[in-house]
Amino acid sequence: MSDYHVLPTRRLMGAVRVASPAPPKAVTLKSPAIDVMTDLRHTQAAVIELHMTMESANAYMMQRGVRSLLVLNQDDILAGIITASDILGEKPLRFIQERRVKHKEILVSDIMTPLDRLEAISMGDIQHAMVGDVVVSLLDAGRQHAFVIENGADSKPAVCGIFSLTQIEKQLGVSIPSTEVARTFTEIEATLIAH
Repeated sequence: MSDYHVLPTRRLMGAVRVASPAPPKAVTLKSPAIDVMTDLRHTQAAVIELHMTMESANAYMMQRGVRSLLVLNQDDILAGIITASDILGEKPLRFIQERRVKHKEILVSDIMTPLDRLEAISMGDIQHAMVGDVVVSLLDAGRQHAFVIENGADSKPAVCGIFSLTQIEKQLGVSIPSTEVARTFTEIEATLIAH
């Protein structure tokens, strides 16, 4: 252990604060889209397995402070996504009625949105996009989330980022109107500027 040295310490006294992370970067519709992307190359993705219960998924979301979880199969391959809306919406009630199961028996795989119903945006397209492009894309698709993909080291697609409408709203500092309220980018922009 002669290669290592005891680090100097000092006694704590007086008013000592605890550091907190910087707030999300303030953005506008014209900011680079990458500014509102959760970059999974630098942030651990919130994931859950197919066979876990819906209740455990909800508890894990609350623990992590997120509103969605990526669902992985037994080989750690993306199988879908489960959102707070899936858990707290009508899906569980319909599933209980159709299958005659108890609420606590519903699995993530029963109510998640499967991979074949998901879409992704290429990282190459994101590098040249603005926040407004992402907002319009999410509203056009009627989605709260969008995946960003790039080819991994094995040349196979890998999810490297996620856009969340909730996160974008936080960073913009305004509520984004739904597609029923605002159908065009001009209407969306006017609403955001008015706030």
